[in-house]
Amino acid sequence: MSPPAVIPARLPGSAPPGTGEAWADENGRGTTRMQRLAILAALLVGIWVLLQLFAAVLLPFVAAAGTAYFLDPLASRLTRVGVPRGAAALLMIVALMAVGLLFALLLYPLILAQIGVLISRLPAYVGAIRGFATDVITHLQERLGPEFVDEKLRDLVAGQAGAMLAVVVTAISRLIGGSFALFNVMTLLLVTPVVAFYLLRDWPVLLEQIDGWLPRRYAGALREQGREVDRILSAWLRGQAMCCIVLALFYATALSVVGLDLGLIVGLAAGALSFIPYVGTITGAVTSIGLALAQFATWTEVLMVVGVFIAGQSLEGYVIYPRFLGDRVELHAVWVIFALFAGGAAFGFVGVLLAVPVAAVIGVLCRFWLRRYLQSPLYLEPPSRQENEL
Repeated sequence: MSPPAVIPARLPGSAPPGTGEAWADENGRGTTRMQRLAILAALLVGIWVLLQLFAAVLLPFVAAAGTAYFLDPLASRLTRVGVPRGAAALLMIVALMAVGLLFALLLYPLILAQIGVLISRLPAYVGAIRGFATDVITHLQERLGPEFVDEKLRDLVAGQAGAMLAVVVTAISRLIGGSFALFNVMTLLLVTPVVAFYLLRDWPVLLEQIDGWLPRRYAGALREQGREVDRILSAWLRGQAMCCIVLALFYATALSVVGLDLGLIVGLAAGALSFIPYVGTITGAVTSIGLALAQFATWTEVLMVVGVFIAGQSLEGYVIYPRFLGDRVELHAVWVIFALFAGGAAFGFVGVLLAVPVAAVIGVLCRFWLRRYLQSPLYLEPPSRQENEL
């Protein structure tokens, strides 16, 4: 006779291993799949409602969280060599503020001077745009005849083309000089460093608390996906930050050397917008070429401006991107562009800041579920004999 089977003892509330049964406590109560889905849906809806209600005041806190995430590796290195975590966090925040202040002090006089140049030359730019629009309409009138393009249409287009630049400049000045915008900037500058310091100081403790809140049944899978999100997100954020800094310095320096009046501002803006794929280069190129056409009398300088952006694209594609990002980033450019515009449309600038992290999380989850699908019977089950005969 074979010995009787030994049934291992189970703790109250534990399910037999490998059975896939729901967990139950000593009273037999457990969570069903529908209950878990309902809890997840309620959590997502709650996050959405909170973002809708408090999006106007979340900017300093989201910026502080991004700053703490960005500086955590450096603070951790200092902690490993014996520096207390609080001192390391304070040192990182002070160093970041010092770099930002130095950058502002060095560039503020130059940017202020270029804004003065823009204001003084605005009538000339308006006249050049009006003349260009008039020439185009006149050429069309000569080619198509007066019955297609009349004098009123030519005057209207010329007047509106000249007024567009003045409207844009007026809107920008109101946006910059508005009291609400000034209040937001002051809040961002004052609150963000303080919140960033506390988040950076307590970052390991926060991660440990979040890990303790994970459901035990899915803790392993959630940790694995969290590490994948951190790998992709850290590579994208730090690599893209380096790309923006290098491109901003290159465009600002090259356009200033070419002699473009507003080359410093346009170059810095083009580099800063490079975190949106292609948007920074296209915006900077169109603006620079338009300013070059209005400023220079020959095509040589205009072609030099075009060459600056061709060189910038080559530098980004063959040097900066492979060096700082490489193949570690699994965020497609189209997905990033959609996420940034969708986040901006839904929650404003806060949505733009949260767009890439959310896109990274969604991308990791989609790849996880795709792997699960490719290993499931739904994908692997062969067709039946009747289906083969059909």
